[in-house]
Amino acid sequence: MAKKTSSSSHSGRGGWRYLHPMYYLKRPKRLAFVIFAFVAVTCIFWDRQTLSRDHEAKVSRLKEELTSLQNELEELKGNLKGSGVDFKNKKGSKEKIVQDDPVSIERREQVKDAMLHAWTSYEKYAWGKDELQPQTKDGVDNFGGLGATLIDSLDTLFIMGLQEQFQRAREWVANSLDFDKDYEASVFETTIRVLGGLLSAYDLSGDNVFLEKARDIADRLLPAWNTPSGIPYNKINLRTGNAHSSGWTGGNSILADSGTEQLEFIGLSQRTKDPKYQQKVENVIKELHKTFPDDGLLPIYINPHTGKPSYSTITFGAMGDSFYEYLLKAWIQGNKTEAVKLYREMWETSMKGLQSLIRRTKPSSFAYICEKEGDSLTDKMDELACFAPGMLALGSSGYGPTEAEKFLSLAEELAWTCYNFYQSTPTKLAGENYFFYSGQDMSVGTSWNILRPETVESLFYLWRLTGNKTYQEWGWNIFQAFERNSRIETGYVGLKDVNSGAKDNMMQSFFLAETLKYLYLLFSPPSVISLDEWVFNTEAHPLKIVTRGPDEEMPQVDKRKSAIRVRGRKVGRDY
Repeated sequence: MAKKTSSSSHSGRGGWRYLHPMYYLKRPKRLAFVIFAFVAVTCIFWDRQTLSRDHEAKVSRLKEELTSLQNELEELKGNLKGSGVDFKNKKGSKEKIVQDDPVSIERREQVKDAMLHAWTSYEKYAWGKDELQPQTKDGVDNFGGLGATLIDSLDTLFIMGLQEQFQRAREWVANSLDFDKDYEASVFETTIRVLGGLLSAYDLSGDNVFLEKARDIADRLLPAWNTPSGIPYNKINLRTGNAHSSGWTGGNSILADSGTEQLEFIGLSQRTKDPKYQQKVENVIKELHKTFPDDGLLPIYINPHTGKPSYSTITFGAMGDSFYEYLLKAWIQGNKTEAVKLYREMWETSMKGLQSLIRRTKPSSFAYICEKEGDSLTDKMDELACFAPGMLALGSSGYGPTEAEKFLSLAEELAWTCYNFYQSTPTKLAGENYFFYSGQDMSVGTSWNILRPETVESLFYLWRLTGNKTYQEWGWNIFQAFERNSRIETGYVGLKDVNSGAKDNMMQSFFLAETLKYLYLLFSPPSVISLDEWVFNTEAHPLKIVTRGPDEEMPQVDKRKSAIRVRGRKVGRDY
């Protein structure tokens, strides 16, 4: 132990000598080496410190920039709250991913300019009125003085980012909109324009004033459903609640009217947590399902007392159209769950019937949808029926691959026909309806154009679902035709005759609600009002898709079909 201790002590003394200055003064070379080593280490140390400080400064700047960008993004999200701009990449999306491009941006801005021109004219000459008469520079109340154009335009203004205009309209809704009117309103038109417009404005902005007003008008409309069958009357007095069907229908309700309230009233129940609205409109589907035919095609007149169809025209045009549209869209609105399966089943049945009405012209093989009465077909197609290509494209993804391709192909054929409704006239604007005579492609029937949206609606869906820019080009051509023929200094007007170009004196509210909105979206990225997040009502008001659970299933229906009793009534009119 003593030996080890002694050795350890000697070694320690030897180590300390390297720290004594005299050791190096007696050995100059070692002193020089130490000095050199010290200087080198010092330089390396300070260099690393400098690099570290520079790195920290760069990291700090990057963090500041990242924070700034995050703040800007959050501000942008706040400004676009509810606008439908999707900041996430959704898996399973049916929409094609299409990049924005300079041409689309420029066209979108021109459509926005058209909206500004239409809206500014309305503000100047018809503020608060239902519709603007541009030629006489005044407004008319075609819908009881409910501000139809203003409410119809709310979501278009919001989507286009016209916030100042939107806020002025919002203030009118909050302070001036009054539904307590001794006026017989169309249940259908009031639902799709006013209730739909208010619900969409609420979904986009989150402003409760719109939901409160939506509930007010819905409550005033509800007595229309108080019929023996639950099929609603067409007309209702907004003050007294007295309801009836129009005399020109022979006391019948109209198919499109009865089947085109589901999205709005279901949406209202979802947002207010009050089931009464949903129950009323889903009882209609239950009643119609009792006598639903094997081809899924119903006549345009329904008896509100018995709930059964009356002998009348079968059409995908006026008074029939949106019933079929809402069968599909109610399924989409519920996020395609088991709770809304019946809607899809009924729609697919109706699409079998639609295929039985398809004919093609000679020599150009334009596909069109006939009208039917009894066993007789009429070779006539309304421009209103040009919603069908978009509906078929939207619904095609619910089929298997083979069927999906077949329906998408039919959609594209019909869209080509509808586009040629426009291209076949001197003004390049479509007439109200067309006839297809033997050996001829198409001939204008009723020759007016009232700024309708149906064809551009279908072009929007086909572009979104296929990514084919041909549909954008067709839409652009139609927009330019509106600009050439319908734009005047004080707004937009329809044409009395698409052959001569003679102008009328009405700017329909749906021109702002539908035609310009669909054109704007046709040139916008698919993330703007994504079809994965939103469903459009028949007036082009986007409503948020809300998943329906098992506890929200439709009323159980008796799937045994009773015979349809027909009555010999042929009274009716287009509107």
